[in-house]
Amino acid sequence: MKTSELVILKSWHKIVIILAKQTLMDTAVTRKNRKNKYLVIALPAFLLAGYLVYSAVTKKRGLDVKQNEIVIKTVENNYFEDFIVFQAKVEPLNSMLLNVIEGGAIHEIFVENGSMVTKGQPLARLYNPNTELGYVTQETSIIEQINNLNKAKLDLRNQELNLAKDLVAIEHDYLDAKTQYDLNEKLYKEEILSKNEWQKTQENFRFQKERKNIIQQSIQKEKQANQIQIGQITQSQAIMHKSLDILRTNKKNFLVTAPLAGRLTSFEPVLGKNYQAGESIGKIDVMNGYKLVAEVDEFYLSRISVGQKGRVDYKDGTINVAVTKVIPEIKKGSFQVELNFTDAKGLDLQQGLSFGVRLMLSEKAKRTVLPKGSFTEDTAGKWIFVVHGDKAERREIKLGRENPLYYEVLGGLKEGEKVVTSSYKDYKDIEVLNIAP
Repeated sequence: MKTSELVILKSWHKIVIILAKQTLMDTAVTRKNRKNKYLVIALPAFLLAGYLVYSAVTKKRGLDVKQNEIVIKTVENNYFEDFIVFQAKVEPLNSMLLNVIEGGAIHEIFVENGSMVTKGQPLARLYNPNTELGYVTQETSIIEQINNLNKAKLDLRNQELNLAKDLVAIEHDYLDAKTQYDLNEKLYKEEILSKNEWQKTQENFRFQKERKNIIQQSIQKEKQANQIQIGQITQSQAIMHKSLDILRTNKKNFLVTAPLAGRLTSFEPVLGKNYQAGESIGKIDVMNGYKLVAEVDEFYLSRISVGQKGRVDYKDGTINVAVTKVIPEIKKGSFQVELNFTDAKGLDLQQGLSFGVRLMLSEKAKRTVLPKGSFTEDTAGKWIFVVHGDKAERREIKLGRENPLYYEVLGGLKEGEKVVTSSYKDYKDIEVLNIAP
């Protein structure tokens, strides 16, 4: 009983006692008194009013309902699994985006969306006159630079050849001077050649010898310098040839080809439409398996991790799955989860199929459980109507975890008790439901 009800009851109890005492005192007087007469008449009225007030205060607020208007379930002691159910779509295990390398307008389309393609197969051709003109200009410039480097290399080699020719002539002069020196030396010793002629011969031989040495050193240094320059030119030419190859390869990028073998999906290019470089115009799915991709409510982000097990219904049985990737980025109140089939042998799946995934968040264990209902929308799971015969009385309870089938009961209910689990929208201020057939 509430405190306010007890206060009212005690107050009326005191009034009744006072009136009763007053009546007894008045009846002891033999002399009739009009006042006592009024008290005797008023006493029953006061008692009746007190009873009515007491009844109104202590009586629980009730409401008559029909049995077919409510849903009654039984509290059970059953195995409880903490799991969630969400929808997931089938996607290929591996796929690659098909991006436009060189921007331009679609000029030709060679295959249709959904076709199986092989690596290197042409898919579409783009056309961009400005880019093509730029390629031609760059190619011409690179070829001109390569030719200039070839000319520079040829000039260096001609220079070496001229120096070699000069060295041959100098060596010839040196040999002549040496021969004359040897002959005049003998003639001078035999006093046939004059001293003056001998001195001229010596001077000429010395000159030719020094000249030869200087030219040889100069040619050697020139060769070393030329070798360095030729090496640098050759390196520059290699870079330019590489640039030319890249340029010519880029010219081929107007032709979009399949980077690998698989099924072409999301391929919907429009003839004449311009596409920017790097823009995706489709993807290629590698047909070596499938995975499930799902958007899960952010509430479960901290409760889902890689390796958790689950099941999906497939035909007349179930298939086991496991979480392989959790992407924690929240978008529109959800995050993305990827799952792989752990026993997917012989599955005939198609991209885009949808499955209901039952993901286990805890191990199965015996618990006191309550079948789920809409009553929690109005009570927040803090109270419920417990059925006794043809009445259902309000009772405070405590609920724990939940899954799509049950609430875990932590307090307030026992196994076997029956409760009302339907909506309490019209019963929020009611304490007792009178259940009529």
